[in-house]
Amino acid sequence: MQLIDSHCHLDFAVFDPQREALLQQWRRLGVCHMVVPAIGEVNWAKVMALAEVHQGISYSLGVHPWYVGDQSSNAMANLRQHLAARPAGLVAVGECGLDLRSQVPQAGQIEWFEAQIGMAIEHQLPLIVHSVRANDTVAKMLRRAKPPCGGVIHAFSGSLQQAQAFWQLGFRLGVGGVISYERANKTREALRAMPLEALVLETDAPDMPLQGQQGAINTPAALLPLVTLLAELRDEPIMDVAKVLCDSTRQLFQLADPI
Repeated sequence: MQLIDSHCHLDFAVFDPQREALLQQWRRLGVCHMVVPAIGEVNWAKVMALAEVHQGISYSLGVHPWYVGDQSSNAMANLRQHLAARPAGLVAVGECGLDLRSQVPQAGQIEWFEAQIGMAIEHQLPLIVHSVRANDTVAKMLRRAKPPCGGVIHAFSGSLQQAQAFWQLGFRLGVGGVISYERANKTREALRAMPLEALVLETDAPDMPLQGQQGAINTPAALLPLVTLLAELRDEPIMDVAKVLCDSTRQLFQLADPI
């Protein structure tokens, strides 16, 4: 059984001491590929370097809504330049989007998200979208722009109606640790009802651990319990679920077949 982590912050410092050993461990568990999304210009070089050094790692370049205020005055031009160069390993634009929680600074979020949607359209790349308390606004912006390569709504948490709206726009739904929490019943029911092809697995490692593991460092090893939970939720054979999710993720990000 092969599994792909469509959203793993492998570049974060918490993995520095034993990254190589962990990669080998995850591969033995069936994790054959990981997509590492950038959060801003501060880590563009690091995610690119990881893909150069390690097989089975791709990345996206973008600016996370939390950090739009931390970018240099040249950041948008530099991002365009990186995307235009289309380096090996680049598979998407992001992590970008909107986070409308009151504790998150709002200035610049919409402008940066609109700009990155435009860059994804220009360079024919999918988007990795962060959408927190913003699903309807994000869907409206995507509907207006119509990015042809679609993307992923990272850590989807919403209703079946919202899930269907994103899927109709060409966006898959990121399935992560949220499905292990009973309080997320609305999202669990939405993911149960959606076509399996509309879903991709993700961990958001080192964040978003499974229920019962709060406070622990999350890793791509969580993909196995995640796909097990999803198969149980949908009452479908785990091998079938894993294959469809793997194929769907490869198709979205245009990932090469494993060697």
